[in-house]
Amino acid sequence: MTATDSALTALSQGWCALSLLHGRIETHIERALQAGHGLSVREFSLLDVLSRQHGGPGGHLRMHQVADSVVLSQSATTRLVSRLEDRGLLNRYICDTDRRGIYTDVSGAGLDLLAAARPTNDAALREALDEAALDPQLAPLVTAVENAVPAAPRGH
Repeated sequence: MTATDSALTALSQGWCALSLLHGRIETHIERALQAGHGLSVREFSLLDVLSRQHGGPGGHLRMHQVADSVVLSQSATTRLVSRLEDRGLLNRYICDTDRRGIYTDVSGAGLDLLAAARPTNDAALREALDEAALDPQLAPLVTAVENAVPAAPRGH
């Protein structure tokens, strides 16, 4: 085995560990959100992103920006938005300055549900991280997550 093979093997193992950690966390949060609030992780994430979209007058995200924020394809995001809109949790509207632009806002009911679900999400995340920290393979990744500094928002 060459040094390059060793590096690639280590990289692959690291990626597998990261994927495992992500999967465990997402599954734990999914169960808690579904049981407590009838929300999936994706639905919670979308509501959360949209609830934070306003940064003053005219602060909105277009659908492609929302898709990037929740790491879904644009078509999957549109379907997700439609489902949440059908449940009365979101509203869509046409941009005043660009009639081709469609914006999405969280409704009052969506904000209420999000406020109720946030503590559940946070507790489930903490539980999942605490559980993963007991696994020697995942413990360094848990530490990295706990010490991560949020990236500054990119300009849109």
